[in-house]
Amino acid sequence: MISPGAHRARLFQFERDTFAFAHELVWQYRFDAATGQMTTFRTDPPPTYYHRCFVMVRSVRQFFYHARFDPTLPAPDADTCRRLVRTIVSRNPRRASADPDRVVVPGYAGLRPFSQAWEPLLKVECGGAWESYFLRSHWRMVFPVWRQQQQRTAQRLERSVLAGGTPVVHLFRFPRVTVNHGILLFAATAADGALCFQAYDPNIPARPVELIYRHADRAFHFPRNHYWAGGKLQVIEIYRNWLY
Repeated sequence: MISPGAHRARLFQFERDTFAFAHELVWQYRFDAATGQMTTFRTDPPPTYYHRCFVMVRSVRQFFYHARFDPTLPAPDADTCRRLVRTIVSRNPRRASADPDRVVVPGYAGLRPFSQAWEPLLKVECGGAWESYFLRSHWRMVFPVWRQQQQRTAQRLERSVLAGGTPVVHLFRFPRVTVNHGILLFAATAADGALCFQAYDPNIPARPVELIYRHADRAFHFPRNHYWAGGKLQVIEIYRNWLY
């Protein structure tokens, strides 16, 4: 295994290295444009693939760290695909494989086309919903997250991304848990007193999203989308070391 920074020569590409399918929501959210008030209602029909956002971002990084796609080889059958996926997602999500040790996935140019072809299989093999609940970072939610800690987190995330890393972060609000979600960062730019991180959000597979750190208030902000009203939240990097 080698360090995450070893990906400098192979940068993460959203169109190649993410899942094509979406993480589904149990609840739908409606925001009043005038008041900003949010109302919720259950998804109908009920979702079939949900409570797996952390499973999905972990798996995306495991594919990035441990797989090598080769579109020049014949595409595999279902049994071979299942074996390849199980091998990849059983590997360490914190450390990358050296190139000779990567698992070769034949017939596809990247994870996105592979996931389009084998969506049901990937949903079964990448992990169950319980893996999103029994996550090391969830214990950290109950303790205060100070501004100085968020400043250090932003600096560490920026260094990691600029070195070619793909940090995974836990977004949450506590004690009123209005968001509890995982995304993967892959790019960062500095502008107008802020750090803007580009990210893969399993709830929004069609395009990258932004996570913004503002230096003035030493806090992270996540823009409004179809499941979050927008605003300030807490951020913890996960799959970083034995503690998280």
